[in-house]
Amino acid sequence: MIIKQLKLKQNILLAPMAGITDLPCRLVMRPFGIGLAFTEMVSANGLVLGGDATRNLLASTPEDRPLGIQLFGENPQILGEACKRVEQHGDLIDLNIGCPVKKVVRSGAGSALMRTPDLVAEIVAAMRRATNLPLTVKLRAGWDQNSINFLQIANIAEQEGADAITLHPRTRSQGFSGTADWSLIAELKSRSSIPIIGSGDIFKPEDAMLMLRQTGCDAIMIGRGCYGNPWLTENIVALQHGGKPQVPTVRERREVALRHMETFLRFNSERKTVLDMRKHLCWYAKGIPGAAQFRARINQAATIDAMRDLIRHFFEHTTRTTAEDS
Repeated sequence: MIIKQLKLKQNILLAPMAGITDLPCRLVMRPFGIGLAFTEMVSANGLVLGGDATRNLLASTPEDRPLGIQLFGENPQILGEACKRVEQHGDLIDLNIGCPVKKVVRSGAGSALMRTPDLVAEIVAAMRRATNLPLTVKLRAGWDQNSINFLQIANIAEQEGADAITLHPRTRSQGFSGTADWSLIAELKSRSSIPIIGSGDIFKPEDAMLMLRQTGCDAIMIGRGCYGNPWLTENIVALQHGGKPQVPTVRERREVALRHMETFLRFNSERKTVLDMRKHLCWYAKGIPGAAQFRARINQAATIDAMRDLIRHFFEHTTRTTAEDS
């Protein structure tokens, strides 16, 4: 897949997810076949007017490429300036017009922009003037079921210089409830001359293949489906090349869970690692017998050593039990 001058080895993208797709998460996910990964949402106002907390979201390494940087905001001038400040940190810049979180929407950013097409035009134009990097826009179907206007917003973005569009076909009012309407992705693809990336409800490798077939989209973006499951991407790649999906062994889950925690610890304090890794470790344990007890204990662990012991005991015990039963 090519977005402007950026060539991707795979047409599988890792969505920008606040509190999830930090540098350690991206480094763990990349070997499984991610073609392009995104930072967490980065506030343009925070970059231009704020301090280190926002700039820390741009942390990366040479192995963390190609990298898309997702910006959110409501001021064209500030978003244009933010583009200039992040150019050296990534390979592509994305504008968020889809975030449904109340705090973001109240500021006029995220999916609130679906209600202001003229402002979207100003913002995309300002960002396009500010950078030569590939520029993409991620949007939702509309604000609510009575204002489905993704075609209008996507056309505006394309006319103002966007190089690709990502559509999550739910409205802002839906949040993540209900079912993503993939037919909207197909409709957008049929009316656009730039690459279209489909997003929403890809939880199994077969979902990805079905979206590609049904919509004709150029790429797919995975989000919640990869929680504790980087093998999702690997299995999508396998299907694309005529192979069969493989269920990870308990041992493989343990190894990746430990690698994720140790990678997080490389870049963060022990305290932050303990707090932030709890959710990831619970996801890695999903579906394994005894996962509920493991979640309860891991959420009470106060040190990295305690977490290591719990991980090893839980996964090794499960491996032994499975071997004995077989």
